[in-house]
Amino acid sequence: MRTMQSHIAGKFRGWVQAVVAVMLVSVVAACGGGGGDSSSSNSSNTLNGGSLPASPTQQPIAANAANTVPITVGRGVNGVINIPTVSVTVCPPGTTSNCQVISNIQVDTGSFGLRLVSSVLNTSLLAALPVSTLSGGAQLAECATFADGFTWGTVRTATIQIGGETTAAIPIQIIGDSAAGAVPSGCGSGPADNTATALGANGILGIGTALTDCGATCADPTRAPTYSNYFACPGGTSCTRATVPQPQQVANPVANFTADNNGVIVQMPPVSNTGAASATGTLVFGIGTQSNNALAATQTFTTDTFGNMNNSVFNGTTVQAFFDSGSNAYFFADSSLAQCGSNFAGFYCPSSAQTRSITLGGLSSTRASANIGILSASTLFGNTSNFAFNDLAGQIGGSSSFDLGLPFFYGRYMYYGFATGGQAPYVGF
Repeated sequence: MRTMQSHIAGKFRGWVQAVVAVMLVSVVAACGGGGGDSSSSNSSNTLNGGSLPASPTQQPIAANAANTVPITVGRGVNGVINIPTVSVTVCPPGTTSNCQVISNIQVDTGSFGLRLVSSVLNTSLLAALPVSTLSGGAQLAECATFADGFTWGTVRTATIQIGGETTAAIPIQIIGDSAAGAVPSGCGSGPADNTATALGANGILGIGTALTDCGATCADPTRAPTYSNYFACPGGTSCTRATVPQPQQVANPVANFTADNNGVIVQMPPVSNTGAASATGTLVFGIGTQSNNALAATQTFTTDTFGNMNNSVFNGTTVQAFFDSGSNAYFFADSSLAQCGSNFAGFYCPSSAQTRSITLGGLSSTRASANIGILSASTLFGNTSNFAFNDLAGQIGGSSSFDLGLPFFYGRYMYYGFATGGQAPYVGF
């Protein structure tokens, strides 16, 4: 997940490194609109003297079924561009009383698990969410690290409802929870992103292909002492990295629904090449489980556990590509694209519209090309009332990764099949 914080000078939030520091983890069926990538009749759009690829034109279905919920892109809690959000209902385990609906939760297909900013929770609800403990009785906390910062907070147990779907009690992270105690050394570098203002949202809903946010690495006693993002904190102090069994790790809520739990479809409407003030899409739960969620993708790619397409190629170099709704732009390395000045540092500002192509490849032999359009960030941000952009791009450190962020989602149905029930994880559009 990588996000610029405002239209004007701001900082970038990097991907949640949900597994370990040495592994790049992106951290994070339809009817009505049809399947695949439907495009407009024009082969290109000319802007600033250059050309953009034709924009896909799929429309989201209405979010009026139990396995759907509306997605909103707009100003949100802090004016951050391209932040797709939903509302979730949080309840104490085993009860439907003392629940709270929390809006402006970022939909992040590049991370795994629900993370809520502590300050947005009612005091009574927070007190009713049990803090997870390890076998020795030490309370459990987590450090989720980003490219330029980190979040720190307790792991607690809650029941989650989204749309008409409900989980049993699952582990979630409470960001900025004072009960976690002081941030331990080695938690992460850069600033602490422990507030809604810093995050640009009231929390993060990680619904990528993995079932938990760390998996085997944090459950392995030989690797966890070095790489675990979990900490054992006896009495909320003296926190040390901990080995945590997967059932106690922060869990993908959708995979824990009682039904429609084998994947998700993120459906976003088309937007103008010059941006839009807002956009409303639909998050659909389950793939092939209801009449409204058939698998109708033109292209599907088997991925690693965390949704990465590791055999993709850009500019002749093999890259790890991933579809990440939690990134508010495309992020990749291309020295031929002019970068913006300090006002929009990190974004690309080419003098004319640009098109780039990447060949996507997962673990199977399937290969397919995808074209993306790029306009100057300074041009796009000229209208400060716009928050939805389909052709915004920025620089990534190194040339080994290609982040297909939210701009790629507009006008498309994006599919994420979970690694569950013997099914290999996959992504598609």
